[in-house]
Amino acid sequence: MLIDRAKTQLLVVDEQERLMPAMHEGGRVIERTAVLLQAARTLQLPVTVTEQYPQGLGPTVPQLLDLVPERAHVFAKTQFSAAAQPQVADRLKAVQRPQVVVAGVEAHVCVAQTATMLRASGYDVFLVADAISSRRTDSVALAFERLRPQGIWIVNVEQVLFECLGEAGTPEFRELSRLIR
Repeated sequence: MLIDRAKTQLLVVDEQERLMPAMHEGGRVIERTAVLLQAARTLQLPVTVTEQYPQGLGPTVPQLLDLVPERAHVFAKTQFSAAAQPQVADRLKAVQRPQVVVAGVEAHVCVAQTATMLRASGYDVFLVADAISSRRTDSVALAFERLRPQGIWIVNVEQVLFECLGEAGTPEFRELSRLIR
């Protein structure tokens, strides 16, 4: 299955100020998520962002928050699964796009539970491996191993961009190809 731009939305899970320094290669995750957010802007993909208990873990890291098109689509949550948070579930449903591209942390907790619930709700779920992490690398591997048999796709940023673009030679292609050089 290919990622279809007209059917796709982006969900960024819990990339917060006090959480990201503890993540394995947290800087890489932020950098790759920034590319996804810039691509979402160019391709006009709907974006939803969650923050796990922001009173304790802080807001989304500033370099990502600056790229979120509408602050109204940033939701605080206490449940581990973003899909269990009613406002997030309502937002994802209202967008009416059945493919959800997911970036965020932690792979084995919030990302995994979100992906599982989204898949059970009928969404096609694409986890962006280079924009996902946990404190330990083995936690990421275990999460992906568990999620694949559920029909959840593991992809990378370039796959998301090129599948959404579909062709070269367009102004969008030129703009987005600069992001991955």
